[in-house]
Amino acid sequence: MEAVVVAEEGPRSVIALENVSKNGVLNNRIQVSSSKKPVRFYVNLAKKIMNQHNEVVLSALGRAIGTVVSISEILKSDGWATEKKISTSTIESKAENKGRLIHKARLEILLGRGENFDDLVNGGKKEESSQEQTNLISEIQEN
Repeated sequence: MEAVVVAEEGPRSVIALENVSKNGVLNNRIQVSSSKKPVRFYVNLAKKIMNQHNEVVLSALGRAIGTVVSISEILKSDGWATEKKISTSTIESKAENKGRLIHKARLEILLGRGENFDDLVNGGKKEESSQEQTNLISEIQEN
């Protein structure tokens, strides 16, 4: 069974990961759509999955392939990920309105953590905590 990442955007961008297969093995696959979510959403989701599993598989069909390539390139250029494997294939599916078989291109990109992944994760937390300290000092000085 192939796992699907279910993600919901809300006021706080709550993300629910349902990625456990029948045999209990954790999966790290994101099936990308070309129109449902913005690219930045998938970039952030990939970072979270890499933080948990050390690697992520970006998968797309047809028109969503360009979106997967963009996500991958953003993660690589920012130092978050390195490319481990790219695989292409063609799948057959039935056309919704015509009932005939059509062929669709499929792309999967396996990304691993970049050399600076931990520094980037910790750097963001350090910046947040120093900002919190600055805010707290300002509040104390005002009172």
